[in-house]
Amino acid sequence: MSSVDLEKLKMTCGGRAMAVLTSGGDAQGMNAAVRAVTRMGIYVGAKVYLIYEGYQGLVDGGDNIKLAHWHSVTNIIQLGGTIIGSARCKAFTTREGRLAAAFNLVQKGITNLCVCGGDGSLTGANIFRTEWSSLLDELVQKGKGITDTLSKQHNHLNIVGLVGSIDNDFCGTDMTIGADSALHRIMEIIDAIMTTAQSHQRTFVLEVMGRHCGYLALVSALASGADWLFIPEAPPQEGWEDRMCARLETSRIKGSRLNIIIIAEGAIDRNGKPISSTYVKDLVVKRLNYDTRVTVLGHVQRGGTPSAFDRILSSKLGVEAVIALMEASPDTPACVIGLSGNHAVRLPLMECVEMTKLVQTAMNEKRFDEAVKLRGGSFENNWNIYKLLAFQKPAQTESNFAVAILNVGAPAAGMNAAVRSAVRLALAHGHKVYGVHDGFQGLANGAVFEMEWHTVAGWTGQGSSLLGTKRTLPSKLLEKIAENITKFNISALLVIGGFEAYRGVLELFEARGHYDELCIPMCVIPATISNNVPGTDFSLGADTAVNAAMEGCDKIKQSASGTKRRVFVVETMGGYCGYLATSTGIAVGADAAYIFEDPINIHDLKTNVEHLAEKMKKDIQRGLVLRNEKCHEYYTTDFIHRLYSSEGKGIFDCRVNVLGHLQQGGAPSPFDRNYGTKLGVRAIQWISKKLTEHFRQGRVFANSPETASVLTLKRKVISFVPVTELKDQTDFEHRMPKVQWWYNLRTMLRMLAKYQTSFCDYVPGEIEHVTRLKIENN
Repeated sequence: MSSVDLEKLKMTCGGRAMAVLTSGGDAQGMNAAVRAVTRMGIYVGAKVYLIYEGYQGLVDGGDNIKLAHWHSVTNIIQLGGTIIGSARCKAFTTREGRLAAAFNLVQKGITNLCVCGGDGSLTGANIFRTEWSSLLDELVQKGKGITDTLSKQHNHLNIVGLVGSIDNDFCGTDMTIGADSALHRIMEIIDAIMTTAQSHQRTFVLEVMGRHCGYLALVSALASGADWLFIPEAPPQEGWEDRMCARLETSRIKGSRLNIIIIAEGAIDRNGKPISSTYVKDLVVKRLNYDTRVTVLGHVQRGGTPSAFDRILSSKLGVEAVIALMEASPDTPACVIGLSGNHAVRLPLMECVEMTKLVQTAMNEKRFDEAVKLRGGSFENNWNIYKLLAFQKPAQTESNFAVAILNVGAPAAGMNAAVRSAVRLALAHGHKVYGVHDGFQGLANGAVFEMEWHTVAGWTGQGSSLLGTKRTLPSKLLEKIAENITKFNISALLVIGGFEAYRGVLELFEARGHYDELCIPMCVIPATISNNVPGTDFSLGADTAVNAAMEGCDKIKQSASGTKRRVFVVETMGGYCGYLATSTGIAVGADAAYIFEDPINIHDLKTNVEHLAEKMKKDIQRGLVLRNEKCHEYYTTDFIHRLYSSEGKGIFDCRVNVLGHLQQGGAPSPFDRNYGTKLGVRAIQWISKKLTEHFRQGRVFANSPETASVLTLKRKVISFVPVTELKDQTDFEHRMPKVQWWYNLRTMLRMLAKYQTSFCDYVPGEIEHVTRLKIENN
């Protein structure tokens, strides 16, 4: 859709009324969705109503349906749960209940409804929409306060759904609101439990939520390296009790001091009989006599502050929901706003619901392989990788190849997860694996050691770089690097790191003409908090860094809760790349985020100060401005602090905070653990293939451009792009891509901060149909 269409939309929305409600089980991120829907609705000129207590409030009416204002949703983005309440409503499942709901909406002139909830809530919304005309006709016939004229004025109800569910069990969307935050809660608990389990040599059986979907259990098992996993989509084969106990025993014999078993609450055996956490615990105690404890995580998974991903996701989907509602016509089918390859898309609601039902049908009919496929390609891939890495299997053949793994650049969370999966898969392929301390410098110095399966035990949850990393580029170390490649008979290099890793491999490729030793497959896994490696949407560590910056900003904002009218200027890392500042800005509801890619001048700063001063004169008491560390040579953090302090005098005071290296520290987020694990596997699969293809006359000789590549992720597609192809896309002076895919997100940041801005940079969601083939391939 063009920007002209959207500007026209903004002009024609004045006076239209819409409402938003949350229904079913609560999920972290619902408040961010309510905020986005409310503010975007007001931004385009619509009247926005908040419906309290879900469908129950819609049926009861009265004070449960309140007109919202811009400030109604201030400072809620960081709150878990839903401030407008949620309730399961039996009345709405009846015709009488829906009649009351229709009456209450028409009384307020509301014909546009955004529902945030699970499949049941969204199915109910579609029934309501389908019956709308007949409900109004019945209200007119029964003389229930709706005139024929009023009925004709409101003869159609537009419905848009947002999927709020920690289970991530809705087909068509990559992620549901709340699932990532639930994974954060689970991983925090698993990390804590692993320390006590190791101290006492215990086995822990952890039961996680998810109803009939094993997503939370599967991803948390992959991210923690759990010893055994039970999910309803893939029940264990007959005799699993013997195999599980044998695996736990083998793990202890090899030196492990703990065992982690993760079980989804809907776990079943091949006959459909439930497998309980208590049964598993009793089995381990009886068979192995291990000190075994059960921890049922329960509703703690629904609680707590939303993750950065969920806040950004909810904001994206909420903004798109309003545009979809305002564009809808009587012929437009009810849609749900989903996520596809990190972009908001519009999906036919009932196609998604029917596809979701197919999964449950497959499970009920014991077609478990089909159920795994219907969960989507990502789910199936996670399951296959978990099975691959969960325990050591003897290599089928010895390959005589050796793979060296090194970290280059600044440390980034997720590096260790990538190393772990790469080491284990390489060993499974029969390769010898070397770890290299301190990047290219260590390779030149011969700081090389052999790695075994147990070497990387427990690495997934460790932050920073356990191998050690340096920014040193290889150009001045080529001779020594070549010598050590020969000395250790290294057949391939896996380089995990940021811009220096990409540039370093490019230098090695360009030196192949002088050193035959460098004619070996080389793969770069992007890992940097700056997310500035060309060719890929996401680098390892960026998600953890955004969460760290977000948590810092949350605390900074909270520190002023008892202080009226204060503005904080917060500096983030990222070099010249503004991804970290922009994403954090959206996640914390910042008033502005200054970045290098979006040049600022003194007039922009003046506008921002005046905008904040105007907000402070009304109901807003706090302001937050983010500045990327290298956004401007002269408008430094100190300069901006002084400017705001001077121009805001008498209206607000100003404080400055530099977040610094806390953005690089901490345990990896669930996303970075999972992503790192997947990338490590993909990299070794690619390296193994290249080694076989380029083995000639007793040695590996790989000198073509595609044998030195960066592992990239664009939308949903993982590719291996030659470093030479990325040169034209790279701004080497500023160490980042020439074009930033995330730049369009800044339009949303400005709109939700109440800046008048053009829609030119906003790209509306496309309509995608949900088919069985599409779900299985995604």
